[in-house]
Amino acid sequence: MRIVGIIVLSIAILILLALIYYLIVGKIIFKISLGRKTLKKRVKKNDLTQNLEKYNIDLCWWDNLPFKKVEIKSFDNLTLVAHFLNQQSDRSIIIVHGYSANYKEMQQYAKFFYQRGFNLLCVELRAHGESEGECVGMGYLDRKDLLNWMGFLNGEISSDILLMGLSMGASAVCATAGENLPPNVKAVISDSAFDSAEKQIKHVLKKFGFLLLYKHLKSYAKRGYNFNLQEADFVKCVKKTKIPILYFHGKADNYVPFTCSQNLYNATPENLRELVLVDDADHGMCYPVLKVMYERKINNFLKKYHIFE
Repeated sequence: MRIVGIIVLSIAILILLALIYYLIVGKIIFKISLGRKTLKKRVKKNDLTQNLEKYNIDLCWWDNLPFKKVEIKSFDNLTLVAHFLNQQSDRSIIIVHGYSANYKEMQQYAKFFYQRGFNLLCVELRAHGESEGECVGMGYLDRKDLLNWMGFLNGEISSDILLMGLSMGASAVCATAGENLPPNVKAVISDSAFDSAEKQIKHVLKKFGFLLLYKHLKSYAKRGYNFNLQEADFVKCVKKTKIPILYFHGKADNYVPFTCSQNLYNATPENLRELVLVDDADHGMCYPVLKVMYERKINNFLKKYHIFE
């Protein structure tokens, strides 16, 4: 009986240690990959400040215009924040930032559309900026939030709507394109999107030597936050789009391979797609590299599909 007791106790201890390992390692890898992101941490970790100066991104530009902070509730009862500029126009754009960023980094894009008379709704994604949430949506959970933001916009003003996203924000607008959209949503502009949340996370973890922890992260996200990363397949989403999508991607992008946008483009219905690949452009840098040509591509795309005429 004593031996049996020792065996049972040993098994119980092993199970307890395994549970502790699962929770601790799961929490750490989750926090690194999908935990709440802030711009302050990002400035410390990489060359964001140099890029802001190099490409004349003015974070103070927002303060010189009468943006109004607005809020909605998400499908899972989070308070989400956006910044709204109503120019009483018949055209609006929802602008979506990338992973670990916030709305201010979208200054170049917001300024371009502001100067063309668009109403601007610049969102802060869940677990970013002032929006609530502890789990990053990787563009997939965010598609439902963008549908709610469309509802907000349609409650404020009568206008046609364009969706524009960068990086993870681009994946978010691609995911949204496959949903049942209001009839006044006319087109999508995707810049540097990844085509699968699972594939993108694996790509980044592999670069840092943590690929073996992916299954751990996947299980933790599903059990703790009801987020199945495997479902976040944006190729499947764009196959269902009924509105045109313009894709931009830099061929020198080492963070999200440009083949992701090629895959998305290939999955989009032939009559609803355009792809612009930019030599020497790193991740999210197509606009700074192309400059006027980037704007011309957008204008020609909108004319081709008779949008905002």
